[in-house]
Amino acid sequence: MVELDWLKRWKTYSPKSIAIKDGDTGREFSYADFYRLANQGAHLLHREFNIRKGDRVAVLATNELEYVFLFFALQRLGAIMVPVNFRLTQREVNHIITDSSPKLVLFQEAYRDIVKNLPASAQPQRLLFQKSHSAEKSFSELLEKEAHLTDYSFIPEESDPVMILYTSGTTGSPKGAILNYKMLFWNSINTTFRLNISQSDSTVIFLPFFHTGGWNVLTTPFIHRGAKVVFLKKFDADQILQLSADEKATILFGVPTTMDMMARSPKFSSLDLSSLRYAIVGGEPMPLELIKTWDKKGIPIRQGYGLTEFGPNVFSLNEEDALRKIGSIGFPNFYIEAKVVDNEGRELGENQVGELILRGPMCMQGYWHNEKATQETIKEGWLYTGDLVRRDSEGYFYVVGRKKDMFISGGENVYPPEVEQILRSHPDVLEAAVIGVPDDKWGEVGKAFIVPGKEISSEDLHRHCLQNLAKFKIPKQFVFMASLPKGDSGKVLKRVLAENA
Repeated sequence: MVELDWLKRWKTYSPKSIAIKDGDTGREFSYADFYRLANQGAHLLHREFNIRKGDRVAVLATNELEYVFLFFALQRLGAIMVPVNFRLTQREVNHIITDSSPKLVLFQEAYRDIVKNLPASAQPQRLLFQKSHSAEKSFSELLEKEAHLTDYSFIPEESDPVMILYTSGTTGSPKGAILNYKMLFWNSINTTFRLNISQSDSTVIFLPFFHTGGWNVLTTPFIHRGAKVVFLKKFDADQILQLSADEKATILFGVPTTMDMMARSPKFSSLDLSSLRYAIVGGEPMPLELIKTWDKKGIPIRQGYGLTEFGPNVFSLNEEDALRKIGSIGFPNFYIEAKVVDNEGRELGENQVGELILRGPMCMQGYWHNEKATQETIKEGWLYTGDLVRRDSEGYFYVVGRKKDMFISGGENVYPPEVEQILRSHPDVLEAAVIGVPDDKWGEVGKAFIVPGKEISSEDLHRHCLQNLAKFKIPKQFVFMASLPKGDSGKVLKRVLAENA
């Protein structure tokens, strides 16, 4: 039987150890405090709002400690948390609320208008998340006043849903990936084994809680291991570096964009970051020069790969291979099977490009109220990722691109990440993104969007590409921009570039 009540264990083993800390205010809570607040929250939610097993509770808020208390309180009830992206429009939030049908919505004051304008058909109960100037009661206030000191029995089983995370919806309306307790457990085991997490570890978390990275890259694995997590409401390069030094953080997680912004901070060179064993990076390949910058600081980079539907810790590249195997995501983590297959599902050999499919106990249950999408994604126990990869002769995996991003130019397949990596290797290029656009002669050709570090011309980039790429792969158009549009996880939003192409 998988142990699900992690807080009860750590309240017994190490009650005085700090579990979580607010990086903005300095508030911190031990594992004993954390366990008590989770129990009190469960009593409160059941008594005041009749929250029961299977009920959904949606949250529209930034990263607050109360968010974490709420998550573990809902676990004791067997209820399901639905984090909602607070950057979405009214229409997009309406879709998530209508689709998930929560019994209760908790919201911050800043998002009151969105909650007020939810569809009449949804009509969930509503609760302010934190104290405000109004006399309205709030979750944080009620939690402080909650008098119940008795344990609330932990009722879920490993197959029960614990969270519905809505994907970004790059190809239509967002779909709700159903994560269960089994997934959280095995994601944590995978992460622990590959990152050597122990109770003495600490980290600073800044990715938002509506993203799998905010919860499942390090937060839930660290809590499972009795380690320490410092939370921030938003990304601030200086603050993250300062806290990492002050808290003696041992592991740092980011995406190439955030790692680049931290490396450009004046604090990067002045602070002692020697406590960091390494930084783990996901989302997209990290440029070689940026890897070298962090390596010179004494912080090796571990490239990784993951996805909401299978957990964010699926592949990991050992830090000693960061330079030798630049661009690789390494090997599948423990208890994960991975294959590269063609369009008919046949397994491919080394250096052949195909779709990555995955099998293991950390796979999502499916998409909430979307059986069609579930059946298209999970076939005979294998999750079809939609990512195109190849495996080299040593068994290292490389992401080549999204199936939907690949374009065909003159009958040849072109994979944008390969072209982007070459463009980023130019010393005067900070960022690059490539998409396919229609062309009368070739069917499709590449169009590159460039964020320059110094003045550079299209001719310079074309010459650079000629030395490193076959001609059919070289973009026919170069567009220079001050910045690339990015989503909440730091990934470039190619659909936005395509819409304006």
